[in-house]
Amino acid sequence: MEVMLVRVISGALKGRRLAPVPGQQTRPTTDRVKEAIFNLIPVDMYRDGTGLDLFAGTGSLGIEALSRGCRRMVFIDHHPLAIKVIYQNLKALGLTGQSEVYKNDARRALKVLAKRGIEFNVIFLDPPYAHHNLPNILSLIEQYDLLRPEGVIVVETAKGTDLKDKLDRLILDKHHHYGDTEIRIYARREASS
Repeated sequence: MEVMLVRVISGALKGRRLAPVPGQQTRPTTDRVKEAIFNLIPVDMYRDGTGLDLFAGTGSLGIEALSRGCRRMVFIDHHPLAIKVIYQNLKALGLTGQSEVYKNDARRALKVLAKRGIEFNVIFLDPPYAHHNLPNILSLIEQYDLLRPEGVIVVETAKGTDLKDKLDRLILDKHHHYGDTEIRIYARREASS
């Protein structure tokens, strides 16, 4: 199987290559989809803010956000090889001082982050396409109040994945298809009178 080239596509680190995670446990986001994601979310949403890259894999989405001006990023994955590669990529790009990396299950990690009182401007959810707990993950993000007001959650899934358009204060803001991939952007909206 051919290894896909993973690189930073824009910002201060444009063109820098990222080490891939060996094996087939991760599926890196293609450049086309990554560019689409960052065209869908205004840079003001995350510039100088804090982000979360859950199911981080290589760390590609979080690193892209850092390259484009995000101040701090938390990377979480439960695969030991992915964690090793994330550390390797952050070190190679000089981003260790702006990053935290944790090996943990997504649900447990969200609970720990909530106990720390962290709120995120942008949250990237790019789980393995066979992952069936996205509604639960979105519910936990909402329940733990991890998204800042007017923050966004970027969800990358396989085409045909069924997700609700509204979950309490999380509202589907944008929904696009790119080949076999779907991108959904959820925004946190306060209840209007």
